[in-house]
Amino acid sequence: MSLLVLLVLGGLYGFDRFRDQAIADFFAKNQPPPTPVAVAVAKLEDVPRYLPAIGTLAAVRQVTVAPEVAGRVTTISFEAGATVSAGAPLVQLNDKTERADLLALKAQARLAELNLARSRELLERQATAKATVDQQQAQLDEINANIQKTEAQIAYKLIRAPFDGVLGIRQVDIGQFLNAGTPIVTLTDLSRLYVNFTLPEQARPQLAVGQAVEITNDAFPGKVFAAQVTAIEPQVSVETRSIKVQATMENPEHLLLPGMFANVRVVLPPQKDVVTIPETAVDYTLYGNSVFVVREEKSEDGTPALKVVRTPVETGDRFMERVVVLKGVAPGDRVAASGQLKLSNGAPVTIKESSALTVPEELPLH
Repeated sequence: MSLLVLLVLGGLYGFDRFRDQAIADFFAKNQPPPTPVAVAVAKLEDVPRYLPAIGTLAAVRQVTVAPEVAGRVTTISFEAGATVSAGAPLVQLNDKTERADLLALKAQARLAELNLARSRELLERQATAKATVDQQQAQLDEINANIQKTEAQIAYKLIRAPFDGVLGIRQVDIGQFLNAGTPIVTLTDLSRLYVNFTLPEQARPQLAVGQAVEITNDAFPGKVFAAQVTAIEPQVSVETRSIKVQATMENPEHLLLPGMFANVRVVLPPQKDVVTIPETAVDYTLYGNSVFVVREEKSEDGTPALKVVRTPVETGDRFMERVVVLKGVAPGDRVAASGQLKLSNGAPVTIKESSALTVPEELPLH
């Protein structure tokens, strides 16, 4: 009986060991398939650098046209929104009184000229005093001065465009009496614009007149406008510790308008030979940034296999959906650029050749 009990117990123990080993062998051989990932190669690039800022567009030349003298509007010679040239007539004020005064003064001038000519003839014959000639000459000069004054008053009654530009909305009507300084219409030269923005005082050593500036606006997504730094305020604001900077840009198509918001980037010399990878390759967490570097290792049967290693990295500037890696990745390293959520340290992977990410040979600097 004892021998029989031992045989039964030994059989049960052997069966348990056999079952445990079978289960272990099953799970050892039943590994999940490698995770397919897109891979990008880290390489050295010349990275563009900028000083970002927020700016406002302003017209280089913009005025509100207004009369210098009072008068009643008799003619309006423009349409709202029209493009005009310098000197183009805009509004005529009533100038009948001044023109009548001008005719009277010209008649007086002709009479004064005749009297002066007669007095000079008499002076040559010593039939009159030289003081008489001088007095008549002064009268003629005074009348000519009044003529010029009246002509200037008549010219003031015709309001002209001071420069080439685009007119705004008309603010007067025919028959309306205008006082000096009453707004008539705005005139804006849209061919050139100022870009006014501020930068922190720490940026002053990197600023210089003539520096290239790139402008973007939400009204024209994807379009970049070129400008150039033309003035730097020599004083730093005490309240904000910032520097006012003004750039000037050409606007031949009149796309941008004064008062518009502008995203400003002051172009700096590029950063030479830095390691870059796609921004999607970086796993950003509260505990630090990391990437999955793809390494080639040998499997148990000696065949090559790809595995990923989670590697901490220190990142720098971002540009064109790429990021600068300051530490952690070397040129030529392959990093997983997609599918990181399915990865863990040491996980086997395969490369999706059709979606492998590549780096362009040359990147535009600005």
